[in-house]
Amino acid sequence: MKTIHFQRLLCIGLIAVLGVFSSCEEEPFPLYDRDSEVVVYNWAATADSLQDKTYSTFLSTDGKYFIQNNTGNTNFNYWWNAHALDALVDAYQRTEEAVYVQRMKSLLNGIKDKNNGALPNEFYDDMEWLALSSLRAYDATKDPAFLEATTLLWQDIKTGLNANQGGGIAWKKTQLDYKNTPANAPAIILASRLYQLQKKQEDLDLAKTLYTWLKSTLVDPSTGIVWDGINRTGNGQVDKNWIFTYNQGVFIGAAEELFKATGDQAYLTDAVRTANSTINSTELAPGGLLRSENQGDGGLFKGILVRYLARLIEQPNVPQVEKAKYINFLKYNAETLYAKGIRRPALTISPDWKNMPGESTDFSTQLSGLMLLEAMARLDELNLLD
Repeated sequence: MKTIHFQRLLCIGLIAVLGVFSSCEEEPFPLYDRDSEVVVYNWAATADSLQDKTYSTFLSTDGKYFIQNNTGNTNFNYWWNAHALDALVDAYQRTEEAVYVQRMKSLLNGIKDKNNGALPNEFYDDMEWLALSSLRAYDATKDPAFLEATTLLWQDIKTGLNANQGGGIAWKKTQLDYKNTPANAPAIILASRLYQLQKKQEDLDLAKTLYTWLKSTLVDPSTGIVWDGINRTGNGQVDKNWIFTYNQGVFIGAAEELFKATGDQAYLTDAVRTANSTINSTELAPGGLLRSENQGDGGLFKGILVRYLARLIEQPNVPQVEKAKYINFLKYNAETLYAKGIRRPALTISPDWKNMPGESTDFSTQLSGLMLLEAMARLDELNLLD
C-alpha cells in the first residue's frame, strides 16, 4: 500500500510542478487566485509517503532517535525528537496502523536513553514539548507509560515557575530570570489539557495565571502579535524584534486550549486575533506564504504554527468566515510546498517552501513539512478543505 502511495505522490508531484511552473513562474506571491492546471491532491497518501521517507532517512542506526540531518550529522536534538513523537501520533490517529505505536514507544525510550537515562533536561520548553507529545500519545493509545512520562515531566517543569519578570516559567534551569513565550505558552496548553483529563483545579489555575502573565508581558496589545521573551540579556527588555511563527502558533494553541477548558470566549477571541494578524503579516507570511526561518531550530517553527492554526480550524466556535481564511492560507502553503519545496524522490523538505531544498536537510525542517501535510490530511478527512 505504501509503495502505491509513493508512486502516486511522484506522479501527482510531477503534474503539480509542471502545472504550477508553466503557468505562474514569473508571477509574484500571493497566488491565491492564480490560474493554473487543476491538481487533485491526495493529502493522506502524501503524508504516508513522507512519514515513511522521513523515518527511513533520519532514523539513527541504533533505531533510538532521529538524527540532525540527512548528510551525516548524527547529533541528538531533544526537542526535535519530541515533535517527532507528535508527528507519529498524527500518523497513528489518521491510519490506526500499529507500526506507529511501536515507533512511538521506541522513540520515547530512545529519548530517555540519549538524555542520559532520564526524561527531564535543562530546558523547560524542551520538556514541555515532550510532555505534550507524550500526553497526545497517551490519549491515542491509553498506554500508561506515556502518561507517566507526562506526569514526571510536568512536576519538573513547574520548578521553573518564579516571580522574576513578574511571573511565568523560566526558559532554562541555569537562567531563571529569563522568561519567554516558548517556555510559557506550551505550559499553558499542557496544564489546560491535564485539567481536562484529570480535573485538578491547580492545573487550570496555573494555566490561567501563566496566560495572564504571558498576554500582559509578551503580546503586542495593538495587534495580538506575540514577542519572544523578556530579560534575555539581563537588561529587563522585551525582545520585540524577535517575531517568529513559532510564538504565534503556541499562543494560538494556549488561548484555544484555555477556551476548551473554561468556555470563556475571551480566550478564543485572543486566538482568532493572533491568527488573523499572523496570516496577514508581511514579516511572518509575505504574500500569504510562511517565510523561511532557515534550518536548525528555526526549521521547526512553521510546523508548530501550522499545528495550532489547524486546531483552531477544528474549533466549532470559530466563525466560518475566519475558518475559511485559515483554510485558504494552509492550502496555499501546502500546495506551494507540494509543487516547489519537496525534492523527489528523496522527499526532503526545503526551509523555503517556494524553492527546492539543498543537499542537506535538517530533521527540524523535514518535520515542519511533515506537520503541514499531516494537518492537511486531517482537515481533508474532516471534510474541511472543500
